[in-house]
Amino acid sequence: MPAKPRTPALRTRLLVAVLGPLLAAAILIGVVGATLIADVVRRTNDRVLGGALGAIAETVQVERGEVTLDLPAAAFGMLENTERDNVYYRVAVGTDLLTGYADLPAPDPATLAIDVPRYRFARYRDQQIRIAEVRRALPRIDKPVIVQIAETLDNRGALTRRLMLALLIGECVLVGAAALLLRPALGWSLRPLARLRGAVEARDERARPDFSPLDTGPLPSELRPLASAFDRLLAQLDTATVGVRRFTADASHQMRTPLSVLKVQVALARRGSDVERREALDEIADVAIRLERLVTQLLALARAEEAGVSAPLEAVDLREVASAVIARQINTAIRAGVDLVLESDDDRRYVVAGHRTLVFEIVSNLIDNGIRYNREGGTVWIALRDTLDGLAIVVADDGPGIAPEHREKAFGRFVRFGAATGAVGNPEGTGLGLAIVKSAAARLNATVGFVDADRGTAIILQFAPSDGTVQVPPGNA
Repeated sequence: MPAKPRTPALRTRLLVAVLGPLLAAAILIGVVGATLIADVVRRTNDRVLGGALGAIAETVQVERGEVTLDLPAAAFGMLENTERDNVYYRVAVGTDLLTGYADLPAPDPATLAIDVPRYRFARYRDQQIRIAEVRRALPRIDKPVIVQIAETLDNRGALTRRLMLALLIGECVLVGAAALLLRPALGWSLRPLARLRGAVEARDERARPDFSPLDTGPLPSELRPLASAFDRLLAQLDTATVGVRRFTADASHQMRTPLSVLKVQVALARRGSDVERREALDEIADVAIRLERLVTQLLALARAEEAGVSAPLEAVDLREVASAVIARQINTAIRAGVDLVLESDDDRRYVVAGHRTLVFEIVSNLIDNGIRYNREGGTVWIALRDTLDGLAIVVADDGPGIAPEHREKAFGRFVRFGAATGAVGNPEGTGLGLAIVKSAAARLNATVGFVDADRGTAIILQFAPSDGTVQVPPGNA
């Protein structure tokens, strides 16, 4: 047989199922954190750069019609950092450079608001820089005064990397700690499943099969349906096992007497005269017929009581089934001197939802009993009826009948009330016919019971719950 594909352990699957979303959340937090870190670093450094810009812009004055500037050392001191970023500045009146780096990228004065700092990135001397710039309007000066200060981005990059590294380390520690703590947590969570497995495995250590419900103690809501389903499976196995044991016991019990008779007759046939041999052979033939019928009835009962999922329902024509059973039983009826009569409305379709095999078995056993326990010259009526609650089959005979106080017991196994009274060749019954009928009817969700009659026996198979209002065939009313 090909090897079954291996699947990960449930603990591993749960660990992956938990850590997967956790890692995804960590990545999402990392992306969002990186964006926030970059924004915080930019805003913080821009605030310092803006402070230096303001300190320089405040020293721009007009003296005797000329623009003057006194660069404060504190303005540049604000921008000192461990990365030793380069600092550039430029102060211009219109297009005329007042001081600073002449090639520092200059803005369009028209795009700057008066006394409102603006920040932008630019490329200068093969380096990326951040520029803070402001436009000032001075009295008696027609041209705009542009003040700019810029710095390289080494310090900003270093600060961003440190913060990102701290975020990454924090996330790794969080995910690692979660992975370490999840395994014992999952072990604790799966303990009820281990207890359920232990309850199942404990059954293997017992010599006699135990189909009682599992003793697992309290279970979580997720495992209760599994335990209930397993208990139902155990109940079905118990039912099947009891059926097999009962079948074996019934078969051994019922076959013991015919087999004993058979052995005696074989011994007589070996030692006796020709006449005794013929009588012994006749008796052997009769016992063989009884054994054959017994085995057939036992197998029919086992099929009728078979547990498990039923086959899909099919449309069953009751008239067709009754006609087929009569065709099969007609020779037996002729030998017994019994007439078979089928009563139905030719304009009516008698179709029910069921299983043809089970309906055939029920009708066959009812007619067989009607023939077997009838009087010579009697009649068996098979009537298809419309009751108040649905379709029904009534099988009645005009034999000796069954006393009302014995009717409840009549559906038991191996129950017989008197011997068969049919003609020669109609051997005594096994007492399984009505047991088969009752079991098969239960499989069809139908009901079976006796109907009161003036003489003989009348039995109804009702395909829907009946209130007992039925028409008994003529001759029994």
